[in-house]
Amino acid sequence: MDNIITIIIAAVAGLIIGFVISKILEKKQASQMMKSAKKSAAAILKEANTEAESIKKEKILQAKEKFIELKSEHEKVILSRDKKIADAEKRIRDKESQISSELAKNKKLSSDLESQKHAFDEKLKYIEKKESELDKLHRSQIEQLEVISSLSAEDAKNQLLESLKGEAKTNAMAYIQNTLEEAKMTAQQEAKKVIINTIQRIGTEEAIENCVSVFNLEGDDVKGRIIGREGRNIRAIEAATGVEIIVDDTPEAIILSCFDSVRREIARLSLHKLVTDGRIHPARIEEVVKKTTKQIEEEIIEVGKRTVIDLGIHGLHPELIKAVGRMKYRSSYGQNLLHHSREVARLCGVMASELGLNAKLAKRAGLLHDIGKVPEAETETPHAILGMQWAEKYGEKPEVCNAIGAHHDEIEMTDLLSPIVQVCDAISGARPGARRQVLDSYIQRLKDLEDIAFGFGGVQKAYAIQAGRELRVMVESEKVSDDKAAQLSFEISQKIQTDMTYPGQVKVTVIRETRAVNIAK
Repeated sequence: MDNIITIIIAAVAGLIIGFVISKILEKKQASQMMKSAKKSAAAILKEANTEAESIKKEKILQAKEKFIELKSEHEKVILSRDKKIADAEKRIRDKESQISSELAKNKKLSSDLESQKHAFDEKLKYIEKKESELDKLHRSQIEQLEVISSLSAEDAKNQLLESLKGEAKTNAMAYIQNTLEEAKMTAQQEAKKVIINTIQRIGTEEAIENCVSVFNLEGDDVKGRIIGREGRNIRAIEAATGVEIIVDDTPEAIILSCFDSVRREIARLSLHKLVTDGRIHPARIEEVVKKTTKQIEEEIIEVGKRTVIDLGIHGLHPELIKAVGRMKYRSSYGQNLLHHSREVARLCGVMASELGLNAKLAKRAGLLHDIGKVPEAETETPHAILGMQWAEKYGEKPEVCNAIGAHHDEIEMTDLLSPIVQVCDAISGARPGARRQVLDSYIQRLKDLEDIAFGFGGVQKAYAIQAGRELRVMVESEKVSDDKAAQLSFEISQKIQTDMTYPGQVKVTVIRETRAVNIAK
């Protein structure tokens, strides 16, 4: 037992001694590591100090170089400034020397001027003396002439002035008359030349395209299908298109009645599609009318674009292009409005070129002059004023707007384009075959012309000739003198212009005849 305890104590003592020895070794090792760390830290500090010293020296050198560089630049600026100051001082010295030399010259000139002034004063005194002598001599001569002619100088002067005035007035009147006659002759010749050249250079169409209002059918049995049961189909068509459809006893035809030619065209095309397809009922009618309306609107825009491209007009507002396209479905006195406007545009372009004006603006005004005739809603505004308002709204130039508004003299003309558009409108509308007139209205217009002439005193006979473009008036020579005949012609023309509406112009010719009859027996 004692041995076991001894062994255990020996073992524990060995363990304790080993643990103590290991701790001593670890402490020794740690002290060695601390020493080596201190050595490496000292080396690092030394190296850092060395590097810091080198960086410090380098920065000091850079600062010195920068200072030297800035100093040299500053010296250069100072030198250039000194040079400028020296140059300015030199210029000032030169100016001072120049001014002093000019002052010396001016002093010399002033002395010369004083001497010349003195000489001129002497000459002036001499001239005044001579003038007084001449006045005395002139008065003495006038007195002698008054004694000889028994007239005072004032009376003689007045007589001479009166004779000169009369002669000058006669010569002036003759000169004015000759000049006016020559100007009228030249102006008429030039105007005729311009108009004839314009008309000759434009190819016009004699055939007039009229808006169709009759729809032809293959047979009368189609009428019943269009009418439908209890008239539901025809009511649906009228409600969808806004066109009145008249079915009467006319064989193989029905009449489409509407003031709007676009709606009438939509109704015609829709009927054509329905009859061709064979399916005619309210739902199908509404579908076809919608498609046809869209097709017509696209065609209107396409026609407007093609028209402005053909005429070389650019930058037109889309709404105005649409209005130009709508003119295809509008007629005036049987003349298609789009054809008329294209023709007027070409005439305006040619006439403006002949007169040296802007041909592009003239074409623009000619094409747009009748756009007021195609409003989408009914209005009481005259078409010229309405067209001018549209042109102003969509940014057209004032010259074009005035030409549109003044082509029927509803506003005052303010630009040379306005009379050109008016003349070209008359040329296009008044040429033979351009417009269709109803016979009754044509005869009534001739009768109204003759009645206006008979409304004046001294008129014996009156004849409207050349399709109403000339009115010949025979007057009684006892009641109407030659001067009165000229006045009567003017008054009749003004009366026609005020009271009547007519295309083109009317020439009024008053004829006064004097007959002297004797019989030889």
